Amino acid sequence: MDPEGFEALVTAELDRLPDDMVDGLENVVFVVEDRPEDGSLDLLGLYDGWALTERDRYGIGELPDRIIIYREPHLAACETADELRDEVHTTLVHEIAHFYGIDDERLHELGWA
Repeated sequence: MDPEGFEALVTAELDRLPDDMVDGLENVVFVVEDRPEDGSLDLLGLYDGWALTERDRYGIGELPDRIIIYREPHLAACETADELRDEVHTTLVHEIAHFYGIDDERLHELGWA
């Protein structure tokens, strides 16, 4: 899948998320990149910022937090379009959860890791 098609898929999956999950996102941008900086195919997404639970000094003028979705690792992990949609959806939920301060251990317990 080309970069434009993948970005469209990410946007469509973001639109499918419940309003109460995305309405609370403040100063967050979603970015699609081909691969993580280390070039690996192991990481599907990354939350780069300060979780709400850690924002004691967060204020006006701060750069936005980023949720990065990596295209090539998703394509390598999924064999069908349905698998790809499901994995992108799961990755979005996982990274948004980090924004809200939910760690990987809890996400694993909830089935989102």
